[in-house]
Amino acid sequence: MSATILRPLNFILFSLFFPEKQKKKQECCLLLRNFLSAGWGNSNSSLGFICLIGKSAMEKYFNGVGIRVGFYVFLVFAGPYVLFGTGQLEDYSIDTAAPMEEREREALYSGIQGFVGKWWNGSDLYPDPCGWTPIQGVSCDLVNGSWYVSALDIGPVYDNSLDCSPNAEFTHHVFDLNHLKSLSFYNCFTQNTLTLTASNWGKLANNLQTLEFRSNPGLTGEIPATFGNLKSLQSLVLLQNGLQGQLPTEMGNLVNLKRLVIAGNRLAGRIPAALGSLSKLLILDLNRNSLSGSVPSTFGNLTSLLKLDLSRNELEGKLPVEIGNLRNLTLLDLSANKFSGGLPTSLQEMVSLKEMSLSENPIGAGLGGIQWENLEDLEFLDLSNAGLTGKIPDSITELKSLRFLGLVNNSLSGNISPRFQYMPCISALYLSGNNFTGEIGFPASFYGKMGCRFRASENPNLCSSVGGIMTRRNVVPVGVKPCQKEKGSSSAPDIGSIGRISLGDWNQNSHFVASLGVSISGFRAKEMVILLVWIMVL
Repeated sequence: MSATILRPLNFILFSLFFPEKQKKKQECCLLLRNFLSAGWGNSNSSLGFICLIGKSAMEKYFNGVGIRVGFYVFLVFAGPYVLFGTGQLEDYSIDTAAPMEEREREALYSGIQGFVGKWWNGSDLYPDPCGWTPIQGVSCDLVNGSWYVSALDIGPVYDNSLDCSPNAEFTHHVFDLNHLKSLSFYNCFTQNTLTLTASNWGKLANNLQTLEFRSNPGLTGEIPATFGNLKSLQSLVLLQNGLQGQLPTEMGNLVNLKRLVIAGNRLAGRIPAALGSLSKLLILDLNRNSLSGSVPSTFGNLTSLLKLDLSRNELEGKLPVEIGNLRNLTLLDLSANKFSGGLPTSLQEMVSLKEMSLSENPIGAGLGGIQWENLEDLEFLDLSNAGLTGKIPDSITELKSLRFLGLVNNSLSGNISPRFQYMPCISALYLSGNNFTGEIGFPASFYGKMGCRFRASENPNLCSSVGGIMTRRNVVPVGVKPCQKEKGSSSAPDIGSIGRISLGDWNQNSHFVASLGVSISGFRAKEMVILLVWIMVL
């Protein structure tokens, strides 16, 4: 048998019989399947049938015992062909597959070794990284008859992924993989600090479409301005790292960008107005930083935007009127900032909104200037801790899709509209910590439906009752006192009229009976009252 046949067979046998030495059992199965199907099924029908049996056994019994059983089936049926075949197998050679340039292979091995550690010997473990010995996290594309690395994912994404060493480093070899379309690092730089180099990124400019650094607390320093050279980039994710400094203005050059997520870092300074030129942007997420200043008016140019999240920063000033141009936006989260100056009326133009949160901002002013009924798709509205004043406009109760309304800790006043009970989708209504007055007129069924998701506590002049009857304790909203009858609100009937009260009237006049100090219940109470009336008449 030729060396090119023995080489993969030896690798597969080693992986099958010593799985504890090979942490990529799934890869071993894939190798055997590729080995079985790599051109042999076309030699004759018998050999094709044998390959089918081998592959079926592998697919049916995908565990340690099943892999061995599948391979035994392969040896029993295909062994004679391997040892005494017609020569077709002898002519088979791995070298007939598409080649990989030595420069590309060495750049891959050296780049991975920088992240994983010097113990990692790619040439021995994965001699054909784009063929019969694939590396988990590495994808390849065939370009002009040769294999090139198109994707490199480093970090514990899967059970058998490449884990980074404590001393992981970003070597220049990665930039020699200039056919890369996707480059991502997850939980890789966790102990030693690492600063991204500003050089060499231009080598990846023609092809790189996705660049991600997720959960790398050791990744510090500034975002390289040379990221702006990656003009093919469609997705840039820098999530939960230790990046500092300001957002580079050069990011405005990434005209093909559709997703920009730079959340959970330590960025400061103003948001560059140049980001408003990213007309293809669908997602912009800059939450959990220390960004300051105002929202650029150029954001009104981001008309393709679906999600805008600037929450938990130190942004301030009035919201730009141009924000109303974002008519395709479905999520707007500006919570936990320092915005003020009231809500712009242009919010009513954002007709695709499903979720809006402006809580924890000293926005001030009222809700009445906005035609809320225009936001027909709105499901979540949180304006808690926003310094709002005035009354709740009835137009809010016309939001037929609204499920959540949060108005906690404002200075809203007036009565709570009974129209809330007719909102078809409402399932959470939080009105605590305001200056609402009067009586909440919701029926017991409304409280039963809402449960603990209705809150109206800390409104000192607010009380609750159901249909004029004192609310039972189990349906009284938490923190809201039951309404009390005012003294003198009902006058006692004269003695002559008492005798004319029939038994059927007691359900309507039970409040009078209660005022006599009699504890009544059922028919026995009626008998007692009749007796009392009879005595008085006598």
